[in-house]
Amino acid sequence: MRRYGKNPDEDDIRVRPNPKGNRPRTSIRPKHEDAAEGMVLTVDRGRLHVLVGDRQIVAMKARELGRKSAVVGDRVAVVGDLSGDKDTLARIVRVEKRASVLRRTADDDDPFERVVVANADQLAIVTALADPEPRPRMIDRCLVAAYDAGLDPLLVLTKSDLASADALLETYSTLGVSYVVTNRDDFLTGGVDQIRERLKGRTTAFVGHSGVGKTTLVNALVERQRATGIVNAVTGRGRHTTTSALALPLPDDGGTSQAEGSGGGWVIDTPGVRSFGLHHIDPSRVIQAFPDLEPGTEGCPRGCSHDEPECALDAWVAEGHAEPARLDSLRRLLATRERREGD
Repeated sequence: MRRYGKNPDEDDIRVRPNPKGNRPRTSIRPKHEDAAEGMVLTVDRGRLHVLVGDRQIVAMKARELGRKSAVVGDRVAVVGDLSGDKDTLARIVRVEKRASVLRRTADDDDPFERVVVANADQLAIVTALADPEPRPRMIDRCLVAAYDAGLDPLLVLTKSDLASADALLETYSTLGVSYVVTNRDDFLTGGVDQIRERLKGRTTAFVGHSGVGKTTLVNALVERQRATGIVNAVTGRGRHTTTSALALPLPDDGGTSQAEGSGGGWVIDTPGVRSFGLHHIDPSRVIQAFPDLEPGTEGCPRGCSHDEPECALDAWVAEGHAEPARLDSLRRLLATRERREGD
C-alpha cells in the first residue's frame, strides 16, 4: 500500500485511468428508427430465426428488451447483420404490439402461463377420429383458449377412414364451429385443398395431441414450398416431430412459395401437447364468444359463474332469446376451467 506524508497534495495521489471513460451511464436507449421489420419463424435455444423481406436471418434478443421475450409470430425490429449469411447474428431490439396472444399453462394449478404463438387469427384444433381416440375435453379446452385470445376456432378432424365424424360433430354443432374432415388419402394424394381454402390469407396456429396427424397435415399443406429452402434451414433435414413452434408460409394458388407479405397465409405448427391448462383464463371473457347469450348477462350478479341459481341466463333463454343448447354448450366450456381434462 502506498503511504503519503502528513500533508499530501494532488500531485502525490495517483488515480487509475478509466479505459471506458468517465461518462455516466444513462437509461436512455436508442430508438433504432432505422431497424428492419421481421417476423419470428421459430425459436431454437435462444436463437430466433426471423424472416426479413425475403431473407431468413438468425438473431438474438438485445439486452435493452430486458425480460421481454419474442415468440413465434411476433413482429419485431431487427438491427445488425441482416445478410442471412452463415455465422452472422442480428439483434432484436423491439417487439411490436401483438394483435393476439394464444396462451396456455402446463396444468390448471400451474400459475405460470406460456405464450404459444402471437398474432394468429385462427386456431386449428387437430383431432384424430381414431388411433388415438378423440378427446372432447381437450377440444373444449382449446376452444376456451381460442375464445379468450380472440381467435376463430377451426376443428380439423383427421383419419375419417377409420371412424365416422358424425357423433363428434354433433357435440359441437350448437357452437357453430367451422370444421374440416380429412382422411389419410388426402395426405397421400395432396388433396388438402379444402383445408388450404380455410387458411388462405390468415395466420393459423395448429394444436393437437401427438399422433393425431397435425405435422403430417402441415407438411402436406406446405410441401411444395419446402423445396425452396426457406424453411429447410429451420427444420433440418429428417426432422419428423415438431419440438418447437414453427411458422411456415403457405404457397399461393399456383403453388408458388410466398413469404414476404404472406399473401397465401401462414401456418404455425406447434409441438404436440398432453394437456392444455387454463389457469390464466378469465371465465368472464368466454361469454364474449356467445353473442346471442352475452346480452342476457346484464341481469347477472357480480362475479356470476353463469352456472348458479341467480344466473340471469336461464330466464333469458326461457324467454326465447337463445337456444337452450347454446347455454348448455357455454356452461360445458366454462366447466373446463374448473375441471381437469381426465375428469
